[in-house]
Amino acid sequence: MPVSLTDPVLGLGLAAFALLLVALPMSFWGLSTSLAQADGQGKPTGLPQQTGLPNQTSLPQQTANSGLVRVLVASANLALTAQLVLRWWQSGHFPISNLYESLCFLAWACTLTQLLVERSWPSSLVPASATPMGLGCVAFASFALPDQLQAASPLVPALRSSWLVMHVSVIMVSYAALLVGSLLSLAVLFTDRGQALEVRSSSIGSGGYRQGVMAASPAGGPSPALSLQSAAMGVSEQLDSLSYRTITVGFLLLSVGIVSGAVWANEAWGSWWSWDPKETWALICWLVYAAYLHTRLSRGWQGRRPALVAVAGLVVICVCYIGVNLLGIGLHSYGWFFDS
Repeated sequence: MPVSLTDPVLGLGLAAFALLLVALPMSFWGLSTSLAQADGQGKPTGLPQQTGLPNQTSLPQQTANSGLVRVLVASANLALTAQLVLRWWQSGHFPISNLYESLCFLAWACTLTQLLVERSWPSSLVPASATPMGLGCVAFASFALPDQLQAASPLVPALRSSWLVMHVSVIMVSYAALLVGSLLSLAVLFTDRGQALEVRSSSIGSGGYRQGVMAASPAGGPSPALSLQSAAMGVSEQLDSLSYRTITVGFLLLSVGIVSGAVWANEAWGSWWSWDPKETWALICWLVYAAYLHTRLSRGWQGRRPALVAVAGLVVICVCYIGVNLLGIGLHSYGWFFDS
């Protein structure tokens, strides 16, 4: 009998995979339906319905399966939550000590980040952009890893510390936020490619910004007064704003994770920084996203140029998280392929 049928932890992982596998084509179907509606009505694509804003373009309604996609992703997140809690109970330590547990935790964080972003902006573009990441993590953990890496194992001495939860969990959540934010930036590159993108800051929340309008005045009367009215933001502007905010949160968490890792390394190995391959690539990742934030805040870059930097950060995270460890070298190489 397959191990996944007898181990409830692996079974919950497969359940999460099945839910996300159903959610992925439905999210693309919802996006294509939204695009078809927009093409037929001449409206912006992928935007949520909003009311109460004057001078706003009429926007397409959400597709019929948008709610179902959210339910599927939320159910997958609950399955992953139950899986991690059960593995924690079985092993007696925080479930992030090997590649299988780490990938499942990353999938949990990615689906949670996706749900939070979609709550801020309920658009069919969000699940179509972010669901592949969670699905890929669960698929790789469930089908690509050997059985010995999927099984619970005792912690190596270096991980037997209270810093495990603080450092590793914060790093993994930061990766999830940065990955989802970078995927939204990638979507910016494919949205409204034929139009100039001008990002405008929002003073009234997501979905609009204030613009000055000269009020009409009677002939011979006083000078017209300047009034503020609301105007809708475009699809690319919304995506860019969401990716910027998501990456900012991920960058702050990554900074906390790197600092906590340095403190833990000093306690465990007697050195704050040893230029281990994982540490080096984590620093490169931090520098890439620091450059992203710098170009937006100081250089004034908007839209597609910082999106390219964020996509580069997506590649760096993949190298830092998976690629470096495939070499099986360094102080962070426990619990990976070459240990099997």
